[in-house]
Amino acid sequence: MIGIDTSGTGQVENILVDTGLGKGIEEYGNMGDVSMLQVAVERLHKLFPKACIEVLTDSAENLARFCPAATPLDNRGRALWFANGVLLGRYTDLAPRWFLALLVGFKRIIRSRCPHFLKAILIRKLKHRNRPTEAEAVKAFVRGLQQADLLLISGAGGFYYGCQAWNLDTLDLIEAAIQRDVPVVMLGQGFGPRRDLFVLKRAAKVLPLVNFITLRGNRGSFAILRSLGVAESKVETTGDEALEPAYEARSEECGKGLGINIRFLASAETDNDDIKSIRPVLQDFARRHSVSLIPLPIAMQANTKDDLAIKQLLIGFDEQSDGGRTLDTPLKVIKQAALCRVVVTGAYHAAVFALAQGIPVVGLAKSAYFSSKFLGLEDQFGEGCQTILLNEPALPQRLCSAIERAWQDADKLREPLQAVALRQIELSRRSYERIKSLTAGSTQTLVARADI
Repeated sequence: MIGIDTSGTGQVENILVDTGLGKGIEEYGNMGDVSMLQVAVERLHKLFPKACIEVLTDSAENLARFCPAATPLDNRGRALWFANGVLLGRYTDLAPRWFLALLVGFKRIIRSRCPHFLKAILIRKLKHRNRPTEAEAVKAFVRGLQQADLLLISGAGGFYYGCQAWNLDTLDLIEAAIQRDVPVVMLGQGFGPRRDLFVLKRAAKVLPLVNFITLRGNRGSFAILRSLGVAESKVETTGDEALEPAYEARSEECGKGLGINIRFLASAETDNDDIKSIRPVLQDFARRHSVSLIPLPIAMQANTKDDLAIKQLLIGFDEQSDGGRTLDTPLKVIKQAALCRVVVTGAYHAAVFALAQGIPVVGLAKSAYFSSKFLGLEDQFGEGCQTILLNEPALPQRLCSAIERAWQDADKLREPLQAVALRQIELSRRSYERIKSLTAGSTQTLVARADI
């Protein structure tokens, strides 16, 4: 591992981490998001080896599997603490919107000024409804927030128009920490595109108070933060945390296959016609060069099954493939990427895993959300990352040309791409070291905070 300075780490005892993972059974289904969380926990553990690192999660078992150094904190407690319908219970759906808006503001004031009162109400209601485990979850969350010396929002690309619920949940958590004078950092983030005025208004109130924010490179992220009033001195582009484990696992030899992925879900806006256009290009290339098509799934969730989409690309070429279904850890996907000379992908983190190892990428994007992701990687990795927009004319010809170019240039691009990845990893590690200056007086600050 690249070194990280652990000197002068202060008396940090408790760190609270929120993630960009999904909810429930979806939570650990995206290997890119899991990889970012793994890096965050590992770096925090090295900076503060004696600290308790509590990660908000719906699955303590999966957290232990992927991040054994972390301690689970039940997400149900956080959800109930910030839920707006708790005070009215079953009458919430009957209340007019203007009254609910007043209630939201009122509850926010109670959380800030009278947390003991709100906690008592919540626990009493939950016990009355015979939901003791949820009552304990509320107690645990409140205790975690009370004791936190730092709140870290781990790498995520959720601040865009398709994730309103996650955006509001995260902003509520950040605001609660800031009200208690807890330092807040958001590392490895992607912002935009944004068009949700309600979230933007809320973000403009909360995000300028965050101590610092690092960006993984989504094009337009910096401009969005500036428009929300976040000071430029608090923002830095460092690249994606998931670059590090992929760089560390890089192979000395160039792979020989063509890695493939197509993201098939609402935020990507891809459809069956896109698959029909892409499939023959990939298969013709593989046959002409006598190479394998290698599955690189990133997300395997209920509504985002990269493995099934990849199997669609392999129809008529390799119908025995499982689409990479068994690649259920970030390291397995990273090692699969190492077998590739070039990667063609509609999933952002398949590109990250490849580029970090010096493997050129052809990114497939249709929606504004995915276009900003891949164009951001282009900004960072230059000619080693080409973006093909699926909704533009002459797609087959443009895609074929891009793959051929990447294939021919793969050897000469390998070391320069690895060098770019290493520079970003070093920037990202330094951003974690900045945390020490925020937490230097944590012991004195903790005494000054009001108990919840």
